[in-house]
Amino acid sequence: MRERLAMYNANALKIGMFGANCSSGRSATTVPERWSASWPDCLALAQMADEAGIDFMLPIGRWKGYGGDTDFHGETLETITWATGLLAATEHITVFGTVHAPLFHPLIAAKEIVTADHVGQGRFGLNIVAGWNEGEFEMFGVQQRDHEQRYAYAQEWIDAIKQAWGPQDDFDFDGQFIKLRKIRAKPKPYGGARPLIMNAGSTGTGQAFALRNCDAYFTATSTSRLSVDATAKMVTDIKSDAEKVGREIEVYTIGQVTCRASQKEAEEYYRHAIIESADWGAIDSMLKNRGITRQNTPAEEYDAKQRYFASNAIGGYPFVGTPDKIAEEFASLGRAGVRGIAVSFVNYLDELPYFRDEVLPRLERAGMREKH
Repeated sequence: MRERLAMYNANALKIGMFGANCSSGRSATTVPERWSASWPDCLALAQMADEAGIDFMLPIGRWKGYGGDTDFHGETLETITWATGLLAATEHITVFGTVHAPLFHPLIAAKEIVTADHVGQGRFGLNIVAGWNEGEFEMFGVQQRDHEQRYAYAQEWIDAIKQAWGPQDDFDFDGQFIKLRKIRAKPKPYGGARPLIMNAGSTGTGQAFALRNCDAYFTATSTSRLSVDATAKMVTDIKSDAEKVGREIEVYTIGQVTCRASQKEAEEYYRHAIIESADWGAIDSMLKNRGITRQNTPAEEYDAKQRYFASNAIGGYPFVGTPDKIAEEFASLGRAGVRGIAVSFVNYLDELPYFRDEVLPRLERAGMREKH
């Protein structure tokens, strides 16, 4: 299990590619070079990342796009299938599947995960999602539970899966929501240790669920999306909360990288792609999902929320600058206790090579990553 948690390497700061299974990735932009999320591009990215020593790939569980000029996230690849294909074509990288607990029967999910885990020889990770997007649930005819009950259901769901992965045969599971009889699930996860489990619950209930059940907690608050120092404080608080319930948990965060040779060039491209070329229709749709519209929000406040969403909320903290600046920001987070950063680019294939050649060596020299 230690090797799984370490993603089979000694990197102090783990780096992953986030959101590459969705069209436009984590950038609601109309620029023509925006990410396609086609299978050939995903495969090429995974193999490039694997060769570069990138630690993980983390997909978004998305079933329906947000509209706008680009139909942001309108085309997505289902994450367990996606992960299985990428694991078969790589050698070292950990690949997560993102699973909505209310939409997947736990025994089917357990079998799918074990299959992916065997294909990857222990490199599959599970990202549990309790669910929030009403429009997606309507597609499946599934009633969204209230917030507290979502996590009560998710608790039973992960308990059932862990038991299915365990040594027992022909056992029953008798929960409030999930009732299963004479469960038999073989094979078990690869190598006798279960997959790495993560969650990104943002509320107190979500965080408590992660502390009880997960190895990795992905988090980004509205404050931490604006400041490296605020992220560091957030990590300290989460680790303290974990200690209170007798657990250790690794804390990960997310960010959007725009790395160029000069600060001016990086800032100009970021402003062009993320602000000036934003898909405002898609951003309006995302805000509406959270109950924020121009009809119920003062114009000035709405404009501020819209701009914040474009620049920080979708991709996370914006790492914008030279290789020196971005490497120092990453290293600062690592020194503050952040275990890993899931990053996105406007176009992953176009931008990863420069990040690989310029930022990763600086992180090696800073002691954050082993020499690759």
